[in-house]
Amino acid sequence: MLSRMYMHWAENHQFTVTILDELGSEEAGVKSITFLVEGDYAAGLLKGERGVHRLVRISPFDAARRRHTSFASVDVVPQVDENIHIEIDENDLKIDTYRAHGAGGQHVNKTDSAVRITHKPTGVVVSCQNERSQYNNKTMAMKILRSRLYEMELRKREQELAVKHGQKDEIGFGSQIRSYVFHPYHLIKDVRTGMETSNTPRFMDGEIDEFIYAYLRNKMRGAKGSE
Repeated sequence: MLSRMYMHWAENHQFTVTILDELGSEEAGVKSITFLVEGDYAAGLLKGERGVHRLVRISPFDAARRRHTSFASVDVVPQVDENIHIEIDENDLKIDTYRAHGAGGQHVNKTDSAVRITHKPTGVVVSCQNERSQYNNKTMAMKILRSRLYEMELRKREQELAVKHGQKDEIGFGSQIRSYVFHPYHLIKDVRTGMETSNTPRFMDGEIDEFIYAYLRNKMRGAKGSE
């Protein structure tokens, strides 16, 4: 659900969306997905979506029609500029190839060219399967890995600064940022800003700019207050 919402948002802004890796759930739906959003300020606009999203609904996979609560983790990582040097030791990498296992169609290929790279020192795992060439999938996976490692270092420094200044910010990836309630009532609420809406169809169709800008305004006010 969330991946479709963000893709709708990107399309509304005429951004380009490319699915890089997709893993289906054993029951139905998507277990995990990695996609690239290309457009002006895409990473800056989406960075506030990083965190844990809580969903409450009647499960479409439960014959008894019971209410279920589930959680989804969202990460937003900007692509690293080629001029920024990120040192990666080849000996620290575990590289596996496998057959694409996404939803099918035009998004993934059907050959054993998908690539998964594990950075052993940090445990970061990245994968790519949208290209037909194993070389191209490895190249894209390495780009994602460089971005992930760079982002990890930035977050580490942010946390160190927050501790130094006695701040308690939601820098950590594990914090819940938003609730999506579809039963027994409809309400989407951002726990950081207090922004909420009962128009869930509109929100899930990608009309989320109000929430994005509310978060960015709060961050700007917080940054000015700490000066």
